[in-house]
Amino acid sequence: MAQIGRFNSLPVVKHTDFGLYLDGGSDGEILLPRRYVPKDKPCEAGNRLDVFVYLDSEDRLIATTQRPRVQVGGFASLKVVAIDHVGLFLDWGLAKDLFLPHSEEKRPLQVGDYCVVHAYLDPRTRRITATARLDRYLDQTPPSYQPGQTVELLVVERTDLGFKAIVDGKHWGLIHKNELFKTIRPGMRETGFIREVRPDGKISLSLQPLGRAGADNLSEQILTRLREAGGRLALSDKSPPEEIARLFGVSKGNFKKAIGGLYKQGLITILDDGIELR
Repeated sequence: MAQIGRFNSLPVVKHTDFGLYLDGGSDGEILLPRRYVPKDKPCEAGNRLDVFVYLDSEDRLIATTQRPRVQVGGFASLKVVAIDHVGLFLDWGLAKDLFLPHSEEKRPLQVGDYCVVHAYLDPRTRRITATARLDRYLDQTPPSYQPGQTVELLVVERTDLGFKAIVDGKHWGLIHKNELFKTIRPGMRETGFIREVRPDGKISLSLQPLGRAGADNLSEQILTRLREAGGRLALSDKSPPEEIARLFGVSKGNFKKAIGGLYKQGLITILDDGIELR
């Protein structure tokens, strides 16, 4: 049986003028339309192809070699391209748009809006469906992350405290306002770092490496920028925090610690209006 809403490795059964038929096991033969047949891979009977399987507009199984922006079980930020009385339609990179029922909206959306959704398989219709009600699809068990651990983030929404983000596709986390040293917005994917897992299981996140690793990384970035700029940057410990954040995505305090360390190592000179390589 083919997994609907996911990539499958399926053997070619036969060629036709309008495409290939693939072996979907108990689901029978699945058509891969001619326009999606790869030209750079062998497609003889018995050869396997990696294809995404979904239902077409007539609810028949169909395959494609196109890559959708989300698979069943995943999360993504998608654009609303149409709305009717039953729901919304999202652009996920395939010819048939992804359906978001009105009952699964978290807030009113308009054509052109972006929304972070989870893709699931409707057990009754076998259709791939989207929901903006994410809580039920995130792990509620206490996470086992360690402070400083690198994680992948999908930024979901702004709150009074900062930005909520999905951590590794599993847990809610929060990037607090005092950790925001560069512009982010809902839908962005970022590399993040675990700052703390609280006793209640809530996760605090950072967009910067923590501790010594973070300091070493920032120091190397500063030295690289200096070399690229011919040995001098018009940025010092007296520069506005916004300018430092724009160039390095860090707080002024962390920048000052980094250039102070480089100065002590004899690698740079700190001037009133900038820093220079020695």
